[in-house]
Amino acid sequence: MASADADAVATLRSAVAPANLSLISALLACAIAQFLKPFTIWLKDKKWDSRKMVSSGGMPSSHSATVTALATAIGLEEGVGAASFSIAVVLACVVMYDATGIRLHAGRQAELLNQIVCELPPEHPVANVRPLRDSLGHTPLQVVAGALLGCMVAFLLKSTT
Repeated sequence: MASADADAVATLRSAVAPANLSLISALLACAIAQFLKPFTIWLKDKKWDSRKMVSSGGMPSSHSATVTALATAIGLEEGVGAASFSIAVVLACVVMYDATGIRLHAGRQAELLNQIVCELPPEHPVANVRPLRDSLGHTPLQVVAGALLGCMVAFLLKSTT
């Protein structure tokens, strides 16, 4: 009887536990980060913009949440000595560096160019050009918040399995 109960519990646990902790952690962290963006904008600016759920930039960084959840889950599952963990950590570092460096500065340049175009006279050839997207990158705080979210998601999912 005890053996049958243990088998039933093991079967139930494998049915409930995520089949691929790394992938599920990364996707869930990304979804949670994107879901939180309109709320953080509302807290900061007191305006609601649900379009932020599907856009880049903002608090927290969904890219950072995704790659840190992936790296953390791989570290928890395979150990920090695994080659896949090393690859995931390097990927996370590149993504987070890019978010606070290149993408942040590209967004600031787009903001400046949009302002210049707005000040052009209406007859200028580029006066009616569609504005550039200026919410591309992240501040270091947004990246850190995303990274912490990713780690928490991976740890919570691991603890439930």
